Amino acid sequence: MTNDTSTPRTLALTAGAVAATAGLGAAAMVNYRKFRLRLAANAAELNETLPVNSLWWRTHAKEKGDLLYVAIGDSAAQGIGASAPNRGYVGILADHIRLATGQSLRVVNLSVSGATVDLAVRDQLPRFTKLQPDFVTVAIGANDIAQWDAARFEAGIREVFAALPPHALVADLPCFHLPHNERKVMVANRIVRDVAAEHGLTVVPLHATTHREGWRSVFTQVANDFFHPNDRGYRIWAEAFLPDMSAVAARRVPQAALAE
Repeated sequence: MTNDTSTPRTLALTAGAVAATAGLGAAAMVNYRKFRLRLAANAAELNETLPVNSLWWRTHAKEKGDLLYVAIGDSAAQGIGASAPNRGYVGILADHIRLATGQSLRVVNLSVSGATVDLAVRDQLPRFTKLQPDFVTVAIGANDIAQWDAARFEAGIREVFAALPPHALVADLPCFHLPHNERKVMVANRIVRDVAAEHGLTVVPLHATTHREGWRSVFTQVANDFFHPNDRGYRIWAEAFLPDMSAVAARRVPQAALAE
């Protein structure tokens, strides 16, 4: 994900427009401008963590494990906004796999901050096809909403999903809350579900899970850039994956190992 399409950021822009059109006065506009400056500073500070998180995942990808988990995605998969890279949803799911299986786990996080579906096809799939993962998660597409092109999105999703093993978990797009974004997300998620069905892939209900959290989640589950999830927000994301991830673990790992 990038901070160009964020629901919270769009919310802030909308709030500014409402303030202006409602004639709330100069003081309100001054406060709004201060808020925007602070938001920009927070976003710049958080952007400094992009290479830090990327290096963390590359370093840990070298660790050996009995099982292999591969993630495809954007900055959300990188855990940007969390207090540590492994407190994003990928790290939480990795811990769950270790606990559920009782086995060691290597995590290869192919995600790239700012990735669109096209960029995932270009940069992540070539690396993915060289691996034979026991667990796969895909959460991509939120960055496509900014310059929405349904045909291009579908073409990219088809390429990504065609490369996945049948046990891969693919998430639909999270809730953007604002109607003008949600209309695009509705189309994107219909594409995700249709193409996933063609390939027999399980769709993780990320949209429904985040939608249930409501507007308040903008203030309680988002980092100080008002875009990326914070630790609490990533736990919500992970909760969307956990039931299906547990089912995959039960199928992929011998029951004797699961009982240990």
